[in-house]
Amino acid sequence: MSEDESAVVMDRESIDELLGTGGVGVLALADGDDPYAIPVSYGYDAGDVYLRLGFGEDSEKRRYLASSDRAALVVTAEGDRGWESVVVRGPLSEVPEASIDGTVVEAIRSIDIPFFTIYEEPPRELEYTLYRLDPDEVTGRREKPPVGIE
Repeated sequence: MSEDESAVVMDRESIDELLGTGGVGVLALADGDDPYAIPVSYGYDAGDVYLRLGFGEDSEKRRYLASSDRAALVVTAEGDRGWESVVVRGPLSEVPEASIDGTVVEAIRSIDIPFFTIYEEPPRELEYTLYRLDPDEVTGRREKPPVGIE
């Protein structure tokens, strides 16, 4: 079965609905041709994607952030309608604390921090920084419903 037969393109409303739940996605970065992908928590508000990233003492993530001009966030879900996935691509920039306004605070509140950690250090020993992914490309696909079901 080809990709076109098993999936359909999601419209913007469906993409916003999936991203609007906030939660966990996979952030992909690169250093030249060396890829790096990690699970991250994110928040979404009116087209803006916010990531709260934790850094350990010798952070590999920090090195990849410094060398990546663009990033991609992949969010997936599976529910009553089958699988869905959204990819958000664009530049990633640190959000200085001094510039955090009410809109950003609302987006931050929607960040669903998972109960697991991927770090060796206890969470209280990590340094956390807020980043904004400025979407310049957003695509979504969902499982094509069986014939006769929409």
